[in-house]
Amino acid sequence: MTTDRRAAATASGIATALLAGPWRRPEMVRRVAVALGMARARTWVGTMVGEVQTAFPRPPVDRPRALSRFLLTTQGFARGQDTQPLPRVERWTPVPTALAWDRYPVADLPDQAAVARLLDVDAGELAWFADTRGLERTAREPLRHYRWRSVDRPSGVRLLAAPKPRLREAQRRLLRHVLAQVPVHEAAHGCVPGRSVRTAVAPHAGAAVVLRMDLEAFFPSVSAGRVHGLLLGPAGLPEPVAHVLTGLVTTVVPAPVWRALPVPADADARDRHHRLGRRLAVAHVPQGAPTSPALANLVCFRLDRRLAGLAATFGATYTRYVDDLTFSGGTSVGGDRFAALVAEVVADEGFRVNPAKTSAVGAGRRQAVLGAVVNAHPALPRRERDALRALLHNCATHGWAGQTRGRDPATFRDHVLGRVAWANSLDPAFGARLAVLADRIDWSAAADA
Repeated sequence: MTTDRRAAATASGIATALLAGPWRRPEMVRRVAVALGMARARTWVGTMVGEVQTAFPRPPVDRPRALSRFLLTTQGFARGQDTQPLPRVERWTPVPTALAWDRYPVADLPDQAAVARLLDVDAGELAWFADTRGLERTAREPLRHYRWRSVDRPSGVRLLAAPKPRLREAQRRLLRHVLAQVPVHEAAHGCVPGRSVRTAVAPHAGAAVVLRMDLEAFFPSVSAGRVHGLLLGPAGLPEPVAHVLTGLVTTVVPAPVWRALPVPADADARDRHHRLGRRLAVAHVPQGAPTSPALANLVCFRLDRRLAGLAATFGATYTRYVDDLTFSGGTSVGGDRFAALVAEVVADEGFRVNPAKTSAVGAGRRQAVLGAVVNAHPALPRRERDALRALLHNCATHGWAGQTRGRDPATFRDHVLGRVAWANSLDPAFGARLAVLADRIDWSAAADA
C-alpha cells in the first residue's frame, strides 16, 4: 500500500472513531487513541481534534467522507504522519450515516437501506438501477435502463431518453418524496407546480424591449457532479444516499446510440454536435426522466439568483422556462453589453448561450415569448387566434368530422380542446369566448369513432 493510500485509510478510520460518540474534545481524543491502539493519546491527536471541532461545530454524521478528507489537511494529522511508523487503525467503529439537518421536509433517508425501502427494491436492484458498475454506456438495448430516441431540431439533434417502467417509477417516488420538497428560485417557471407559461411571460407584458436567450444542450449540461452537490447541500442527504440517488437520476449515452447519429455538414452545427457528444458522454440528467426538470431547476438556483440580480441592476425583469431565458425592461436590455453580461454569468455557471437564438424585440414589433405575444398582455398570435376561431366555428356549423385534415379522428377532440385550454391558460377572456364556441360542437360522433 502506498503512503497516500495508507494515510487515507488511517484518516477514514479516525473519522469513524470521531463520529462514534459525543462531540466533545476529551471523548473524541480518547476514541482516536483507542482506534489507533495507543495507550495514551499523542499530542498531535489533540491538535487534530481541535482543528476538527473548529471546522465542524456539529458532528458531520451525514458526511464521513468529507470529514476523512478534511483530516488529511490538518496540521495535527501531518504531525502524526511524521511519526515512524505511520499510525494504523487497529479498531474500526463503523457508524451509520444520518440526516444532519432538516431544512426541508425531504424523506428520512439516513442510508441506502432506507432508499431501497422507499423505492420498494432490494440492495441488488438498487445497485443495478443506479448503474454502480457503469455498464450503461456499453450495454445492449435489452439491458439498458433507458430507451433512446433522436429528434431533429433546427439547431441540431436532440436525444430523448425515456426510462423503462421500473426505473421511471423509482424516479417518480424520488421526485415526490425528495426533490419536490426543495424550493426552486422564484424566476423558474418551467415544470414547477403552480407556475406555467403564463406566469413566465406575464411579467414581460407591455415592456419596451424583450430579450430572449436560449441555453445550449441544457439537460446534458446538468452533470452528475452538480446533482451530487445538490443532494448533499440543499437537500441535506448523507453521502451514501446522495451517491446512489445521483446514479438513479443520471445516465450516459450508449456509444452505439451516439455513433448512429449523422454528423452535420454545417461547421457551426458540427461544432454544436461535438460539444453535445462530449456532454452526453459524461453522466448527466437525461431529457425524458421525470426527475430531470426538477433537478435542473434546483441546480439552476444560483444561476437564476445571479441573473435576477443582474436584471434588477438594469431595472429589468427576468424569468426562465426550462432553457429559455427572458428579460424585459428599457432600451438597455436590448444592448450588446447586457447580453454579453448574461452570457458571462451563464458560462460561469457551467452553461452556454446559443447565440443563434438570441433576439431583442422592441414594442413596435411582435414580442413573442414561449409561443405567446406579450406586447400588451399574454395572448396567442393573431394568426393562431383566427385559425382556432375558424376551426371551432366550422366544427360547430359543418360537423367536426370534415375538419380533421388528416388527423386521427380518435384524438381530434382532445387536440381541439387542448388548443382551447392552451389559449385559455394564456388569455382567460379570449379562452372563455372560445369555450362558448366549443360547447356548440356536437362531439357525439367522436364516441363512436
